[in-house]
Amino acid sequence: MALNKKPVTGMKDIMPEEMQIRDYVISVIKETYGKFGFTPMETPCMENIENLSSKQGGENEKLIFKILKRGEKLNLETAQSESDVVDFGMRYDLTVPLVRYYANHANELPSPFKALQIGNVWRADKPQKGRYRQFMQCDIDILGEESNLAEIELILATTTTLGKLGFKNFQIRINDRRLLKAMAAYSGFEEKDFDDVFITLDKMDKIGLEGVARELIADGYDSGSVEKYLALFRDLDASEDRLSFIEEKMTGFFDEEAKAGFREIIESVNATKDDCFQLVFDPALVRGMSYYTGTIFEIMMPELGISCGGGGRYDKMVGRFTGKDVPACGFSIGFERIILILMESSFKVPNQSKKTAYLIEKGVSGDRLCEIIAEAQRERQDGTQVLVARMNKNKKFQKEQLTAQGYEEFKQFYKDELKK
Repeated sequence: MALNKKPVTGMKDIMPEEMQIRDYVISVIKETYGKFGFTPMETPCMENIENLSSKQGGENEKLIFKILKRGEKLNLETAQSESDVVDFGMRYDLTVPLVRYYANHANELPSPFKALQIGNVWRADKPQKGRYRQFMQCDIDILGEESNLAEIELILATTTTLGKLGFKNFQIRINDRRLLKAMAAYSGFEEKDFDDVFITLDKMDKIGLEGVARELIADGYDSGSVEKYLALFRDLDASEDRLSFIEEKMTGFFDEEAKAGFREIIESVNATKDDCFQLVFDPALVRGMSYYTGTIFEIMMPELGISCGGGGRYDKMVGRFTGKDVPACGFSIGFERIILILMESSFKVPNQSKKTAYLIEKGVSGDRLCEIIAEAQRERQDGTQVLVARMNKNKKFQKEQLTAQGYEEFKQFYKDELKK
């Protein structure tokens, strides 16, 4: 029986053309983030299952690829619960592993610690275009910085990177979980219901304001609270200065220190940013992770109608491991979506070295072969990328394939040097 040559559903083989773009994007990311002081680090692809199931990952905790215990530790006959058969899981994001890493190595790391982590994650999700069960994530995080400098640095580093990759006219949408809670409290919702209300609010882009109202009413919330809540968003849309409007409206509900800090982030970024993006205050931005405690942000490509990453502040997460809270904030680029956009736009990696193919006829050997290889070595030392390969019978097709891979010059070597 022949083996199955296709990759596992939801995972993919990466062809050379895409791999070249991925390597280039990673190089830009590392170089740019490095200039902002972020330090590369790495965590294992597996984590203890209790870390991944700690109620910090929101809906992603339902998508964990769980790993069975092995050898004598696995006894299916006596197992009574999942914990009897599962001990590890594949990481579904890079944040939980980072926090575990920081809790384990805090005494060895600088403070604040500016981390850059690029790696694959796994989710048992329903595959679709641009969404896989194994995919690359790219995160920057700042741990140990309680001031708004963390948010400002994260936004500027991320947008600078996207600008270097050629992206323009995108948005960074920004909000604050404390403001979301203030708006819900102002409207009369009980604190225990906030997260459920936010889950419905997060659907606004798809179902509209009235759709949000219908769902909240259907879920049994007081119609007066629902109407007061939605009136806030209607009035916001009609106001000339949305931030000033909501600051005034939330007096007594939105902490004054948090209010001043949120405004400082917006004003600082707007004063120092370049022209490739807009910073947009979006009071309906929720972000799905329940671990966010303050500022949240999301990258939006309006021309494409998709988001390409996001993040926020999660000051309570480290404390789950150590018992002592540490301020933390992070931003993740949607690496796979960015690659997809570049691939579909026929992106070409800039400033590539010249690519030359040496095609050697079968039968060329001995001293002549050594001379050809020595010539290739000299070209490589001069900066040219040189492929040395035997000439195929169908030379025309071979050259077409190499041309598609970016080879511009072909040098052909025959057993009979008079043959060209």
